[in-house]
Amino acid sequence: MTEERTTPLRERMIEDMRIRGMGDKAQQAHIRAIKDFARFLKRSPDTATPDDLRAYQLHMTNAGVTPTTFNARIVSLRFFFGITCGREDMKASRHESDESGNRPHLREGCGKRLTTTRPPWST
Repeated sequence: MTEERTTPLRERMIEDMRIRGMGDKAQQAHIRAIKDFARFLKRSPDTATPDDLRAYQLHMTNAGVTPTTFNARIVSLRFFFGITCGREDMKASRHESDESGNRPHLREGCGKRLTTTRPPWST
């Protein structure tokens, strides 16, 4: 079995998750989500812009990602940008789908929600 290279950024994220008492499975899920985002970007995820995040959300929607997976990845990105990177500029760029999958919501500031258009999986 080959061991995966651990970057200083990943190490810091793992430390941040451990400090907050996250279990192993939650940590693995967060790391997997950030790896998927980095694979989409084709570069380090900490260099992402709000436009990159929007493009990733559109990519997930077009790929037919379920609302549960979509939201799990957004939560991981929120943790990564907010805690690990301290990037407050990314807060207004995240969309979440409600559990029914009916509508994504734009997260802005201190949790205000603005309704946007219906995602394709809700039709």
